[in-house]
Order: sequence, then structure tokens, then C-alpha cells
Amino acid sequence: MRASLYFIPSAAALLVAMPAFGQETAEPAEKVEATVVVIGGRENLLAISGSGATIEAEDLTAARVLTVNEALRQVAGVYPRDEEGIGLRPNIGVRGLSPTRSSEVLLLEDGLPLTYAPYGDNASYSHPPLRRFERIEVLKGASQIRFGPHTVGGVVNYISPSAPEEFEGDLQLAGGNRGYVEASGSLGGSAGGFRLLGHAAHTEFEGVRDNTSLDFNDYHLRVERTLTPNQELTARVGYFAEDSQVTYSGLTEAEYAADPRGNVFANDTFDTERFTASATHAWQIAPDATLTTSAYSLWFDRDWWRQSSNSGQRPNDSSDPACGGLINLNTTCGNEGRLREYNQYGIESRLGWSMSLLGAPADLEAGLRYHEERQRRLQINADTPLGRTPGTGINGGVRENNTRYASAISGFVTAGIEFGPLRISPGVRIESIEFERVNVQTGQSGTTDQTEIIPGLGFTYLLREDLAIYGGVHRGYSPPRVEDIITNAGGSVDLDPEESVNWEAGIRGTLLPGLDIDAGLFRLDFENQIVPASVAGGVGATLTSAGKTEHTGLEASLRASLRDMSLITGPNDIYFRTALTWLESAEFKGARFSSVSGFNTVSVTGNRLPYAPEFIGSFTFGYKHGDWLNVQGEVQHTGEMFTDDLNTVAPIANGQRGRIDSASVLNIAVNVTPGGGNVTYFVTAKNVADELYIVDRSRGIIPGAQRLWQAGLALAF
Repeated sequence: MRASLYFIPSAAALLVAMPAFGQETAEPAEKVEATVVVIGGRENLLAISGSGATIEAEDLTAARVLTVNEALRQVAGVYPRDEEGIGLRPNIGVRGLSPTRSSEVLLLEDGLPLTYAPYGDNASYSHPPLRRFERIEVLKGASQIRFGPHTVGGVVNYISPSAPEEFEGDLQLAGGNRGYVEASGSLGGSAGGFRLLGHAAHTEFEGVRDNTSLDFNDYHLRVERTLTPNQELTARVGYFAEDSQVTYSGLTEAEYAADPRGNVFANDTFDTERFTASATHAWQIAPDATLTTSAYSLWFDRDWWRQSSNSGQRPNDSSDPACGGLINLNTTCGNEGRLREYNQYGIESRLGWSMSLLGAPADLEAGLRYHEERQRRLQINADTPLGRTPGTGINGGVRENNTRYASAISGFVTAGIEFGPLRISPGVRIESIEFERVNVQTGQSGTTDQTEIIPGLGFTYLLREDLAIYGGVHRGYSPPRVEDIITNAGGSVDLDPEESVNWEAGIRGTLLPGLDIDAGLFRLDFENQIVPASVAGGVGATLTSAGKTEHTGLEASLRASLRDMSLITGPNDIYFRTALTWLESAEFKGARFSSVSGFNTVSVTGNRLPYAPEFIGSFTFGYKHGDWLNVQGEVQHTGEMFTDDLNTVAPIANGQRGRIDSASVLNIAVNVTPGGGNVTYFVTAKNVADELYIVDRSRGIIPGAQRLWQAGLALAF
């Protein structure tokens, strides 16, 4: 009941936004789509004034992608870092930006916010199962200012499938090692003038470390209705619940040497609930003009009870007198409850129309959004491992009780003006945000605000109808978290927003039939990059303005099919796909000193940024025989990287600092569809060589996933 109250603003906003259903204009040439897209189909990339990519359904199914991290490896410039092995808490970095909790990336679902505090705390602690989506769009160039507030790294938009006109469905069942069990399916069709599509998924997994277990369910319903020949309405509701045994802490060097997949914190638990609701109304108000209005609402609740937040926090006499060290971990050692509740709702309208501008044909889009969000943050320390109420010991009780608010009004205008083969795309976005923090324990509170203008300019030039060069420049912007710009005592912190100037230029299209390329250069000049005050302080560390940084590099993607190139005839095909990133520089500029505690007088000017590998690559090769056999192998490579601004090479005892070595893993997937029918049997193996490697040190050593295999079937009917 508590969660449902936060859907009321969305319903009310939708009633205000929708025009009278009885109005009709000339019948459109095709059905109006009530979905906000970032790119659209892969063919639309030629008109995008900046780098972008789409991951289509066939790319996901051919590889039998297990996690969103694995999927995004198919996109150049994107560095997704693993955590628990199944992608529930994605860590997505773009062009050398920190991947931690995907805080530098804007995550959307059908063009609407997917994260639960994009303005006040853009960290991802939960992610829907990948099976629910049919494709993924990734945008990194100047045209991303159509979306906000984060325009520094890029936009990742997950597209859910439309409801079918006729009755149809699908079912996928799979099982594997480490206790992996998956059952997911969808069912849809038309009834009473409505088109419906429901999706349900259940997954269990033992994770990639000891004493972990992951268990979640996801349910989603999409309802579509044609109101008039010129109006479409799409409504979506969803529920997600996770009941997992997950620790937050990584390993010390000694623990990793003794047991690289060990985890002594067997009592840690992670429980979430998430309700979402949205409605999108599309109205073709004229033959060349469409108004799309969306209302959305979200409630997310997270209870994470843990006995350690990082590898430097191990139970001992000084921190917990009743504990007496790890020997009593399961008896007298206490734990911390990091309890979070998020509510958000908003409404936005986008008007797109075609017209003549400066004597040339032009496409214009303008949008306006109102967004509200609230965070309720509690930390409760209990006296026992399984305690779930405030303790009475020296460290027990309520340690934090905060409520944080962010209210935002944003708008944008973009245009695409065509002068023959040249398309110029100017645009501007405005973000105006009010922040508020209330310390419930003391009654102290504070407010502040920021307003930013975010311009962009891009272009494409068609060398021929299937090959174009592109380029652009835009302002990158990410707002600070509420907790970093307002202190717990209500004071305002002099923390500037994260801003950059992002440049890029490249070439994209078909070099010859069957051979597609997208290659480009990029440069990110940060006036003020926000980093943790202690680089090894973990996700929850206070952030600070760190000054200038510079990122330069090269991205390249290639897709090839020997059959499409007429080098193979008949039902056979050999195909190849690669995504390469060379991050030539990602370094601190100007007069810079370390943020690592105890090293504040050490200059780090010219040092490489943490978690910014120089080389990232994905190499895919496969064989197809008609519609019934698809065998695919993929090598995913991550180069070595530093984990602190000191560029420490030798690891320190707590495991939080030290260079991470490069790693390459091989994934294989085999899909067999007998007779090209509606049942596909598949077998996959991830990390075939069972390579042991490290993916993260920010809160101690986190190992990458060991060899994982799955087998199952997918049925379409």
C-alpha cells in the first residue's frame, strides 16, 4: 500500500498531459509509436550526429548473453565491470570514466529513467533481468543532450518489446553450475481493443564467491491501445524483488591468497523491492508533428545488512568489543543495516516536427520535464550477526537517519538541418535542480540549487547513401549527489558540478556489402571531475572536486559476414564482430595532489585515472548453417589498470590498492534449432579456460566469474 501511493502523481499527470481522445487529424501513414527511443533501428545510425551503437535481439540470443555487462562488451568505448556474476548491480564506465555503480552513465528503459535517483544519487544497486528487453541502444555523442541529467559518459536505453497484435508467447528454461536456474517467458495478444504483453522471470544463482546466493523475480505488464488513428497509449507496470545473500566487502591480500573465492561473511543479506509504473501517450497532431508525453513513477526499497563494508573493516576488539575478532563472526559480532528507500515521479513531453529552416529541410525536437525524487537513508547497527533492530552496544543504535530530496525542471531543443549530404545538428539543454537534505536525528536541514546550460553541436556528412563521417562537440554535465553538496549538519559544500567538453569525429557505415565499420577518435576535457575524497574509500566515500582531467582515445567496431560478402554461398555463413577501445590517455592535469589518506602532499599530475584500462576488446567469431545451427565464440579482453591516483603497482595488505592485471576470457555458445522450427536448444560456457582474475579493488579484492555453463531451451509459439 505504501508503494502504491507514489503512483498517484503519475496517473494525475497523465490525465493532464493527454489531449481529448475524440480529436482526430488526418490518418498517419503508419501507426504512431508511444515509446521514446534514443536511436531506433541500426539503420538510423547514419543520421546520428555522434557515436552510437545498437545491440539487436539476434546479438543477444546468438551469444546467450547472461548479464548486461556481457552484452555491453559488444559496444566500443564501454567498460562494464563485473561484480556478483549476474549483472544485478551493473558497473558501467565509458571512455575512461569510473564504472562504479554506473554513476556516470544515464540508464533508461524505453526512454524513461531506470535508476531511482538520477539527480540526487545516480548509483545502480538493482537491474532488471536482460531477458525482458529485446534490444539495447547506446549513445555517447553530442546528440545525447536530448536526455539528462547526465551527459558526461553516455546513454544506455533498454527497449522492451511491443505488445503483439495476435496471440503469441515465448518460454526459456535453463540450468547450469553454481546452482544456476532460470525460467522466463512472455505471453501477449489482443483483447477488447487492448494489446497486452506480460513477462515473468525467476533466477537463482550461487554467485562467484562462497556464502553468496542470488534469488530474484521480475514481473512486467505492457498494455497498448490505439485511441484514434492519430493517438497511441502505452502503459507499463512492473515489480521486481530480490532476496539474496550478498556481502559488500572484498578480500584482503591474505584472504585472496588463501581462498580467492572465499567469503567469511555468511550472515550478510540483500533484499530489495521495486515497483514501477509509466504511461506514454503519442499524438500525431499534424502530418509532420508528433507530441509524446510520458508520466512515470518508481518506488524502490533496499535493505542491505552486512558485517563489513570493505576489506579494511574486519571485526576486532576496538571496533566491536563484544565481537573479539573473526572467530566470533557468527555468534557475538554485530552488523550494519544500510537501509534505503527511494521514491521518484515525473512527467515529460517531447514535440518533434519537420519544417523548413534556413531554406533547408529540418527536423526539430523540443522537450520539457518535471522530476521529483526522495531518498530515505537509515543506518542501523545491531549487536548480533542476525540482528535487525538497533543494538545497545557501544556501536549499536541508529547511526544515520537522513531524508534527501531533489527537484528538477529540464528542457531541451535540438535540430537536424540538411544541406544536401551535410546534416548539422545544434542543440541545447537546461537543467535546474534544487537539493535538500534533512537530518532527522538532529532536525538540521539545508538546501541549495544548481542551474546549468548544456550546449551541443554535431554533424554527419554522407559520402554515399550507406557511408558517412560524423563529429561533434558538447558539454558534459553530471550533478553532484545530495550528500556531497549538503552536509549532515545542513551546510552547503562548495562542490561544482562535474563538467567537461567532449569532442569526437569518426566514420560509420558499409565499406562494402557485408562489411560494416564504425571508427572514431574522442577527447574529453574535464574542467572538474568528481572523485572520492579517498580513492580507495569505496562506493560510499564522500566526493570532492578534483579538477582537470583529460581522456583521449580511439574506438572501432567492425561487423562482417562472408555470405553477405558473397565469399560463401548456400546456407552456410561465417561471421565476425569486434569492438575495440584504445584509451590513449586518461590522466590528471594541472597542480594535483593525491586523494589517498596519508598521501595528500604527493603530486599525481600526469598519473593515470583509476579504473581506466588502456585497452578493451571484444572479438566475436561464429558459424551459421541456415536457421538451425549457430556456433559462436567470443573473447573479451580487459587491459591492466591502476586502482588509485598514486598508480600503486604492488598491492597493499587490505587489497584496496594495487595494479589489476589484464585478463582475457573466452565465451562459447551453441544454438540448435531443429528444422528451423520454434524450439532452440542451447549450451553456453562462460570463461571456458576458468581464468582467475581480479575485477575490482575499491572495497577489497573482487574476483571475476569462474567457469560458468548453462544449458536450456527457448520456445516460441
